[in-house]
Amino acid sequence: MAPGLYADIGKKTRDLLYKDYNTHQKFSLTTCSPHGVAITAAGTRKNESIFGELHTQIKNEKLTVDVKANSESDLLTTITVDEFGTPGLKSILSLIIPDQRSGKLELQYLNEYAGVNASVGLNSNPMVNLSGVFGSKAFSVGVDVSFDTATSNFTKYNAALSITNPDLIASLHLNNHGDSLVASYYHLVKQHSGTAVGAELSHSFSRNESTLIFGSQHLLDPQTTVKARFNNYGMASALVQHEWRPKSFITISGEVDTKAIEKSTKVGLSVVLKH
Repeated sequence: MAPGLYADIGKKTRDLLYKDYNTHQKFSLTTCSPHGVAITAAGTRKNESIFGELHTQIKNEKLTVDVKANSESDLLTTITVDEFGTPGLKSILSLIIPDQRSGKLELQYLNEYAGVNASVGLNSNPMVNLSGVFGSKAFSVGVDVSFDTATSNFTKYNAALSITNPDLIASLHLNNHGDSLVASYYHLVKQHSGTAVGAELSHSFSRNESTLIFGSQHLLDPQTTVKARFNNYGMASALVQHEWRPKSFITISGEVDTKAIEKSTKVGLSVVLKH
């Protein structure tokens, strides 16, 4: 629903420039039952370390229960209730075991002109977060604020705006207590081939540094996507992703520092299987 949540501002550009780029080895297997139960086993190899995760999801009408266990002995439980008492309202309860201070209650509300997200930690000195987006699908503005009740300080206050056309999306973020400015755009060049270009320019006022990254994507065929990106520091990345069956992907990606090609080449492989 328009205008969406605060996290949706600039998401198209972020997905184009960052999503699925990977320099590690990842494998994921998901099995689904006709009764709304899905079990996912995943493993990631980073350098010489291997990290594993087991994810179980149970859906029943408006109720979703997610339980994730990882190789670090953490157990994350998330309970989501859609249409919680009123249309457009969603409630989310999350808890990480054994961290007793990790409990959090979150409420999301969406309608045609606003998207609001509020969360509070379930402990004696909770962190409180509130974000809101107001406007329409064509133009929206939003704020994102976090308050630490233990120190009585605002730990985060960000602002953003977004302009959306059928084939062009532009956004502007003011982050890190006003220290960084991020401008981004996404342009769908050819819809039938999925050809799109995007760029992101970020500037830190305290360090007086700027980073520019731009990228593109193209569909070789309905099942195969190629993407590439490059930044002003000489880092170049590319990937090829093939959907060899519905919701099952194999992705090969690479990254290289063009200023030191012989030393910096990295290659990643990701396999996602679902049945």
